[in-house]
Amino acid sequence: MKKTVKQVVGIDVAQKELVVSLGRMHDDWTPELYASKTFANTQKGFISLVSWIKKLTDQLTTVRYVMEATGVYHESLAYFLDQQGHEVTIVLPNKISNYMKTLSVKTITDKTAAEAIAMFGLEKKLDVWKKPKPIFKKIRQLTRERGQVIQARTVVKNQLHAEQAEAEPGENTIQRLKKQVVFLNNQEKQIKQELKALLQSERQVKDTMRVITSVPGIGELTAASVLAETNGFELVRSRRQLASYAGYDVREKQSGTSVKGKPRISKRGNKYLRKAMHLPSLTAIRHDEGFKAFYARLMAKHGIKMKAAVAVQRKLLELTYTIYKTGRPYEKNYLSKNAKAEVIEAIG
Repeated sequence: MKKTVKQVVGIDVAQKELVVSLGRMHDDWTPELYASKTFANTQKGFISLVSWIKKLTDQLTTVRYVMEATGVYHESLAYFLDQQGHEVTIVLPNKISNYMKTLSVKTITDKTAAEAIAMFGLEKKLDVWKKPKPIFKKIRQLTRERGQVIQARTVVKNQLHAEQAEAEPGENTIQRLKKQVVFLNNQEKQIKQELKALLQSERQVKDTMRVITSVPGIGELTAASVLAETNGFELVRSRRQLASYAGYDVREKQSGTSVKGKPRISKRGNKYLRKAMHLPSLTAIRHDEGFKAFYARLMAKHGIKMKAAVAVQRKLLELTYTIYKTGRPYEKNYLSKNAKAEVIEAIG
C-alpha cells in the first residue's frame, strides 16, 4: 500500500469564493489530485474548508495550504489558517502562471488554476508563510493610505486647474475644490505624523530605517514602504527573489526562431514596491555618481530611457535588501564594482 508523504491544498482565491483542489504525493513520488470543491471567501467558508480537508486527508501527514497573492482577498484566509496552526504558503501569481505553461492545460478556469497551484505545491519546496509583524502591518496600512490620499489630491488639483483655466470659471466650485485640497493636505500630514511615531517606536525598526536610508534616493517614506510591503524582508532569500516579488523580473516572448518579443518586466508582483521606487530612482540618477554612471551605461547599450530608469529602480530595491542584510551603510563606490556584470543583469 502506498504511503502519503506530502499533502497540499491548492486554493484559487477570488473576492467571494475559494476554489480548492486537494492533492497528495505518494512514497513512490507520484502526485495525485483527488478532490475539489468551492467555498465562500468568508469566516464560515474557512471553517467549512478546514473541516472538509480534515475528513479527506491523512492525519499523520502535514497538510500545506498554498494560494496566490491576489490583492487583499487572500489575507483573511491566510490569517485564519495561521491562527488555527496550519502551514500556509503564499505564492506570487507570476510563478503559478509560468508553472501552468509547463502543464498541458488548454483552458484556464478557476478549477484548473486551483489544480495547478496544488501541483506546484506538491512538486516544489516552498517556504512557510509567516503572518506580518503587527508593526509592519500598521506601517503598510499607513503608507498605502497616504498613497490613496496623494492620488485623490492629484485628481482634485487637476480638476481645480481645469476649472481655473475655463473662460468663465465657477467661483463656488473653485472654493470647494480648494477646501478639498486643504482637507487632503491635513490628512497626509496626520498620516505622516502617525508613521513617524510608529517608526520610532521599536529600536530594531529604527536602526533598520537608519541603514536603509543611506541608499541614494531612499528617504524615510520609501524605506517604510519597502519594509512594510516585504514584512521586513521576512521571507526574502535573495535579490532575484525580491525583484520577482516586486514584478521586476524580465519576461521574454519567443517562438521558434521567427517570433521574438522584446524583453519586458513582468509587472506580476507588488505594485506598491514598484511605485515606491519610481521617484527615488530619478533622484539617484540625478544626484549619485554611481547611479548616474549606471544609467548612462544602460542608455549607451539600448538607448531607451524608461528601460534604463526601471533598471535603476530594480537596482535600488535590490540594494536596500543588500544593505539590510549586511547592516552596513551605502558606499559611494558600490556600483562601480563589477559594473559590466550589473549592466548585463539589468538588461536581461
